Amino acid sequence: MKKKHKIPKIFLISSPSGGGEDSVIEGLKKHVQFNRVITTVTRPKRKGEKMGKPYYFVNEKRFKKLIDDKQFIEWARVYGDFRGCTKGEIKRLLKINKPIIWKVDWQGVVTIKKLFPKSISIFIAPPSYQELEKRLIARGSDTLEEIKKRKQFTKRWLTKKRIYDHIVPNPNRKLKETVKKISSIIRAHINA
Repeated sequence: MKKKHKIPKIFLISSPSGGGEDSVIEGLKKHVQFNRVITTVTRPKRKGEKMGKPYYFVNEKRFKKLIDDKQFIEWARVYGDFRGCTKGEIKRLLKINKPIIWKVDWQGVVTIKKLFPKSISIFIAPPSYQELEKRLIARGSDTLEEIKKRKQFTKRWLTKKRIYDHIVPNPNRKLKETVKKISSIIRAHINA
């Protein structure tokens, strides 16, 4: 009799731009072993980024071809750029028996929860919208025009907290505490 493959736990990490998702995910590496979904995006690379770290970078024409070929599990247009997870990426990760960290926006949470109802969604709550703006300006990788474009989407996002299983505040200068709280949530679900 063939042994049934156990599906690893899937954790959806979500927050508006500037909320701290990437910093939290990086910090989790010290506390939990996991594989990270590599999202395909059409936005330009930022300083320090390269293909596959932390995204697969493609142009809009290629992305739309992947949509037409039904290659995405989920995708959305976010802040004017396309982003999504290919079926091939998630198949790759499901073969490995390690928890999966999947960074997504609120639209992705809704879609993925339908496909993987046992996935656990964690919202990293920023202190305020004004603080998000300050963080984005301080980060220095977005123009003021790009930050303005994010405003409406971010305000809408902040009204979607009820779709999440866990909400973890990420106050200024408390990243280590935020990471510890999220790693505790992840470990609790892994051990359940």
